[in-house]
Parts: sequence; C-alpha cells; structure tokens
Amino acid sequence: MTKFFLTLHVLAAILAVGPVTVAASMFPPALRRAQADPRDGAAVASLRLLQRICSVYAFVGVAVPVTGFVTAGSLGVLGSAWLIASIIITMAAAVVLIVLVLPRQEAALAAVSGEGEGGTGDTGGQQGGGAGAVAVGEHTGAQLAMYTGIFNLLWVTVTVLMIIRPGSTTGA
Repeated sequence: MTKFFLTLHVLAAILAVGPVTVAASMFPPALRRAQADPRDGAAVASLRLLQRICSVYAFVGVAVPVTGFVTAGSLGVLGSAWLIASIIITMAAAVVLIVLVLPRQEAALAAVSGEGEGGTGDTGGQQGGGAGAVAVGEHTGAQLAMYTGIFNLLWVTVTVLMIIRPGSTTGA
C-alpha cells in the first residue's frame, strides 16, 4: 500500500505543482507583452489562461501534502527532520503562491484587461480595494518574476529533500 500512496504523491506533485510553476513563470513575460499593447486580445487571453492555470492547479495542489502525509505515515517517517523541513518549506511555498503571486496576477490581469476601470469600481490602481488589494504598477511584472522564482526555488528544495532524504535507507 505504501508504494501506491507514494505513486499518488509523486503523480500529484508532478500534475499539480508542475503546471503552476510553469504557468507562473510564463506570466511575467506575457504580462510585459500585454502591457506593451493592451488592445492585443491574444496577449490578454494568454494572461487569463496562465492565471487560471495557476489558480486551479494551486487548489488541486492540496493533494500533494495530503498524499504526502499518508505516504509518510505508511513509511513511519512522520518525525524525520527532512520531512518536517519539507513540510515547513511546502507551507512557505503555499504562502508565497497564495499571498504574493496569485493576488498580483489577478490585479495585473484586471489592470491590463480594463476590468478595474470606469464603472467597475476603479480603486486607483488597486484590485478590489479591500485588505488584500495589490497595487499594480510598472514593477508588477518584475515582482511577479521574483516571487515566482522564490516559489519555484522552494519547490526545488522540497524535491531535493524528498530525493536525498537524509538518513535514508536507500543508500543514495
């Protein structure tokens, strides 16, 4: 049963985290193209698609830690330092995605597509206007690239920890 859970965990990681890392990395260059010509419908459509991929797969990504806990439980490694570090880093990656990446993507998309203007409640360059509002400026693409890079590095670190597993009995 452990091999089944491990297979589910690895598949969940590949199928959920992979699309988010790729789509989030593609968003800043697509944003620059859309900002260069906001009337370019294809550029705005690309942004919409990339943002939707990030949002949907971020939700699907919950399967990764869920299957990870089940796998760790069946392996008897829940108290291992490498696993605890991986859990903390995974939580940090989730926070970066949910708090720093997704809101900026949504705000940038709204600004480029004109959804935050005129009669739709323009908030002076901010999405929404509530506590989670994100200012959209000329540096939004660079910020998104930076936060996405941090998100990706956190996942690389988790992947390395999962493969190397200090104290592992695999001899690797």
